[in-house]
Amino acid sequence: MTSNVKALTGFTSLGLSASLADTISALGYEEPTPVQREAIPLILLGRDLLAEASTGTGKTAAFALPMIQRLVEEEAGSRQPRGFVLVPTRELAMQVSEAIHKYARGTGIHVVPLYGGASMQQQIRSLSRGADIAVATPGRTLDHLRRRRLTLDAVRLLVLDEADEMLDMGFAEDIEAILEAIASTRQATLFSATMPARIVSIAKRHLSDPVRITIAGEKTTAGKIPRVRQVAYIVRRAQKAAALDRILDVEQPVSAIVFCRTRLEVDSLAETLNAHGYRAEALHGGMQQRQRDAVMNRVRAAKTDS
Repeated sequence: MTSNVKALTGFTSLGLSASLADTISALGYEEPTPVQREAIPLILLGRDLLAEASTGTGKTAAFALPMIQRLVEEEAGSRQPRGFVLVPTRELAMQVSEAIHKYARGTGIHVVPLYGGASMQQQIRSLSRGADIAVATPGRTLDHLRRRRLTLDAVRLLVLDEADEMLDMGFAEDIEAILEAIASTRQATLFSATMPARIVSIAKRHLSDPVRITIAGEKTTAGKIPRVRQVAYIVRRAQKAAALDRILDVEQPVSAIVFCRTRLEVDSLAETLNAHGYRAEALHGGMQQRQRDAVMNRVRAAKTDS
């Protein structure tokens, strides 16, 4: 059986159209992941959903694919967004927006990302041209609402992605303000890697009789190498240090190894990271062996970040 036939069979069995399944097949999707198998049929049925699923489980497609199909099937009655995805960071906004753009190819669905650090005027122009789906961070959403450049009256499908991270970043009041601006008749889906009491409380107040699903993280069998998530960020040379800062803030690794082209760049970056509050160590061939050993010992002892 070819991968194309497998994808058509697997995804159409969840209720997705053959054309949408064909699009994601062309993107390399073969079989639905557990969170996609659970969430897609429920969202297509119009049910509110409370989902515990971590990063890397395929949850973007789990909410984006049924959202696209629902919006294609419904007649657009507004130039304002009918689908709204709230995310904690600009990086995730860009990532989710790009994914939705790829999934929606050929459907006529338009997506616009709204996040801080980008041109407000460009985002306003994008909204004025009409957007079916907005993927936004809390702060920039409130900026557009205050300027009356964005209204959420037309939102039919709402997604809170990485809800626990948004709360950890201090966006609780912003989330409440945004949810109050959206019609209570909308369908809502909340995704969170963990399910603390604060998340459950939000779900009780803003979700209507939600179905709750829990997707366990993928377990690696003995002797099998775990999957590695690979991401590339294309930035200007002068912006590399600032970009690395933001990536470390978002990913929050226990430790990290950063490779540079020259010894001088290694020393310079280590100094920059230390100035920004990280415990960074330089490691290169210009150091004596005992110095390199001392650095590696501190890394093993978790006395350094990178």
